[in-house]
Amino acid sequence: MTEKPRLLKLLDTLTIIFMLAAAGLVFFYAPVEKIMGQVQKVFYFHVANAWVGMLGFTVAAVMGGIYLWKGEKKYDAAEFAAVEISFVFFLVAIISGSIWARPAWNTWWTWDPRLTTASIVELIYAAYLLLRRGIDDPDRRARYSAIYAIFGFLSVPLTFISIRLLRTIHPVVVGGSDAAAQGGFNMTTPMKITFFFGLFAFSVFFADLLWHRIRLGALQEKIENLRWHTS
Repeated sequence: MTEKPRLLKLLDTLTIIFMLAAAGLVFFYAPVEKIMGQVQKVFYFHVANAWVGMLGFTVAAVMGGIYLWKGEKKYDAAEFAAVEISFVFFLVAIISGSIWARPAWNTWWTWDPRLTTASIVELIYAAYLLLRRGIDDPDRRARYSAIYAIFGFLSVPLTFISIRLLRTIHPVVVGGSDAAAQGGFNMTTPMKITFFFGLFAFSVFFADLLWHRIRLGALQEKIENLRWHTS
């Protein structure tokens, strides 16, 4: 593998700084919510992880479209990297949401529209990962994966708008907030600063991980090409 670029080294450093700053804001700057108490602070990490999940699935769909247009393997590698990373972050979002739901809703899980659609999204991209493992031919795998990534993305906006179109106990805390929803709350200015900085920090974290995963994918592709052409 080639030497790590200086820009990537800088991004690594900024990622560490921003993530530490985000954690500091959550635990030492954002006020404790009056009703839910300390457990409400899970909210900042829960939403940030969900944001990265949706961001990565969006990137994957875009990269899939560009691959189908240009046919260059680097776009397939970026697509795969984005899905892998976002799959993990979205799973963390679901788990952290359950931790937050326990004191807010008095249950670890309920088949609320947002939770249900989020679970469907995770299963769709789990199938994407299985699809890639089931095809040995690199060209066929890249082509089928790109098509899947584009159509699979249709489930992502459905998850976002579900709590705005359907009756749900999941709160909408940004854009048309309904604080009357069970577990809902109105964010104060310090909460908003912490929330949006967290989204920014996690976005930088995603970009850093994506770059590293693409570089690793390039090395894996070289190994796979050698195995494919010598078999």
